[in-house]
Amino acid sequence: MRERELAETFAELAGTLTADFDIIDFLHRVAARCVEVLGVDAAGLLLIDSQGGLRLAAASTERARVLELLQSQDEEGPGLDCHRLGGPVGSADLRSEHERWPRFAPAARDAGFLAVQALPMRLRDEVIGAVNLFSARAGLPGEDVLRVGQAMADVASVGILHERVIRHGELLAEQLQMTLHSRTVLEQAKGALAEHRGIGVDAAFGLMLGFAHERRMALSDVARAVIRAAPEVTDLLSEPEHRPG
Repeated sequence: MRERELAETFAELAGTLTADFDIIDFLHRVAARCVEVLGVDAAGLLLIDSQGGLRLAAASTERARVLELLQSQDEEGPGLDCHRLGGPVGSADLRSEHERWPRFAPAARDAGFLAVQALPMRLRDEVIGAVNLFSARAGLPGEDVLRVGQAMADVASVGILHERVIRHGELLAEQLQMTLHSRTVLEQAKGALAEHRGIGVDAAFGLMLGFAHERRMALSDVARAVIRAAPEVTDLLSEPEHRPG
């Protein structure tokens, strides 16, 4: 890891904690920066819901998103174990995990991943979720990488609580539920835009993210506007111009 890249990453994440803080945009930045800084192939974040289960909060790719959904639906996988134990859980080779994770391990291998590392998202003594790091190569991250990864998981936890828990004093459970609701809206918008433009969901999310940053809009606001087909996202919804080959 390059020190400059690491410093820039934490400066960027800290810089998003402003008055117009958008939690969904922030969590996706965390997932993306985990991939860039930690040298993994994909990353996903799971958050505890009001019933005590874990649900998808963010993912760097569609493959990671599907695996995170699988963990939450089957209640099986490294993120679930990490949350229950309150500490890191990993597998250096998913080909040998058929007993520990009989459904998750083969699904992860089919998605192209051979190793996974889950790190807890914590607020003081309470574990509110997990960051999952996926690798296409066998082997676990070194101690230095794990320390940085845990620091990024801690930053994500602070970000989740920043807007309402820290500043407005709302209950943790309420803020987590609002975050998960925003995530649901984003998934609906990604699907709608992908279908409308005939592209993949990863590409649709990239367009939404770029549009939000270019127009200085919150990603969650862009998602809601896409679902409504609102005038402010007409350019995003319009078909790309035909370009001769």
